[in-house]
Amino acid sequence: MKLHSALLLASLLVLSCAATAAALPGGDRGGTYFSTRSPVIAKNGMAATSHPLATQIAVDVLKKGGSAVDAAIAANAALGLMEPTGNGIGGDLFAIVWDPRARKLAGLNASGRSPLGLDYERLKSAVGGSPTIPIFGPLPVTVPGAVDGWFMLHGRYGRLPIAELLAPAVRYAREGVPVPQMIAGYWQSNLRRFERDKDQIPELANFRKTYLIAGNPPAEGEIFRNPDLALTLEKIGKGGRDVFYKGEIADTIDAYMQRVGGYLRRTDFERHTGTWVEPVRVNYRGYDVYELPPNGQGIAALQMLNILEGFDLKKMGHNSADYLHAQVEAKKLAFADRARYYADPDFSKMPVAGLLDKTYASDRRRLIAMDRAQSRQAAGLPPAADTIYLTTADKDGMMVSLIQSNYVGMGSGLVPDGLGFMLQDRGAQFSLTPGHPNVYAPGKRPFHTIIPAFVSKDGEPFMSFGVMGGDMQPQGHVQILCNIIDFGMDVQQAGDAARYYHTGDNDPDGRVMVDGGTLNLESGVGEDSRTELARRGHRLAATSPGAYGGYQVIQWDQVNRVYRGASEMRKDGQVSGF
Repeated sequence: MKLHSALLLASLLVLSCAATAAALPGGDRGGTYFSTRSPVIAKNGMAATSHPLATQIAVDVLKKGGSAVDAAIAANAALGLMEPTGNGIGGDLFAIVWDPRARKLAGLNASGRSPLGLDYERLKSAVGGSPTIPIFGPLPVTVPGAVDGWFMLHGRYGRLPIAELLAPAVRYAREGVPVPQMIAGYWQSNLRRFERDKDQIPELANFRKTYLIAGNPPAEGEIFRNPDLALTLEKIGKGGRDVFYKGEIADTIDAYMQRVGGYLRRTDFERHTGTWVEPVRVNYRGYDVYELPPNGQGIAALQMLNILEGFDLKKMGHNSADYLHAQVEAKKLAFADRARYYADPDFSKMPVAGLLDKTYASDRRRLIAMDRAQSRQAAGLPPAADTIYLTTADKDGMMVSLIQSNYVGMGSGLVPDGLGFMLQDRGAQFSLTPGHPNVYAPGKRPFHTIIPAFVSKDGEPFMSFGVMGGDMQPQGHVQILCNIIDFGMDVQQAGDAARYYHTGDNDPDGRVMVDGGTLNLESGVGEDSRTELARRGHRLAATSPGAYGGYQVIQWDQVNRVYRGASEMRKDGQVSGF
């Protein structure tokens, strides 16, 4: 009892200090007090990204007659230069596209696979006694799928030539781009992380040459140039997909990985292909919510929604203790299944239909005790059956929900000679537990955190959105949807409202929750809610501001035939339309 009281007091002191520090004087505006601005409304097209200049590039493409897919590719290429702290062509890509002609959604899984030349036993020997794969260096590197994803999307939905879509990023890479506030901070933290764990990384010289200016991360407002990336993008624009996967770029990466003791080879690139997939859905209070099936974690958001549908969240009150408790306990249940079942479906039969079954959700819901937090949570038995996010929409009604990442921050720390981009470290999310669906195997796609989302209502597109940020993403998706559907917020208010972020669950890499995890709360959550949550046994904390994700959205207003968009204050981003 004394230990519980001490834990409660410590949690409240930490959060009280955080709330006081955040209570800075500011102006007032009409509407909801916490909203930073009104939604942007436009008729002919719209783009929302985490960097204002990337948003401008996307809108320019739309004005030239490009499709929403063209705009998304151009913006993604620019973000690889402008926001390398979260993405780049060394990483993977997932997308959901609303096709107005076919009147249906198409899903794309453009994630890469592990090296064919690295088997399980060799990997186990390389990690020594570690129960997990290291975050940095050559061991977690998997084939980058983003460029292949661009060409798959463009082959179906593109209008303008790829070279024209990459040209703005090429120009900015040569001439330079000023670094905004949030990205500058992330750049600094990535350098600290690489320096701290440099024993995992065979060489950092290419990282320093490519991403530092006079030995330091670029400061806010400083001009960053990446001429190597400009050359790489020009080669892709001219030579197409094959120059990356079967040509000069693949050869360069092969030679580099051999030099630093890595395992990716040209053969891995030659055999790579993305996959068109059918998005999966649940209906939440009359809205059809779509995510992509595993190897991503999107269905965790759908499982949470199924569980939460049995609660009257509106009656509980937004960010009340009951509301947050129900959210977190539902998340623990979904994440227990996530740790047990989510994996590459080519290697493990996935009970997706069972996991999304409403009866199964009802059974799982009964495990939630509203008066106390669960410290452990096991997976159920279903019936058989750091990242950037952007969204674009065009005048013809096409909408794109796209997410792209190098996984942890900037990635593995490895920058192939002269290419101007870092290889991802997504393979760190494989399990090393024999028999686990997500256990490492050659040529396998790892469990993935990045997830785009889409919502329709009555057969019409309603909203394309995403929330970047590792395991925050399913939690963020659910909070955004509840803000809009249960509490009637507009798309900007839904993103600006205070969030929770729960950590420490069971994880697909083999880690197990034994203490209930940690509930991080933004300063906008009231003291009454904090006190009651701590009383119920939640261990409260206030993590760094960047941990609560980054949200972009475009909503289709069927009545007025206009788009409404939002980009939240937690990132440097912007939404714009015309």
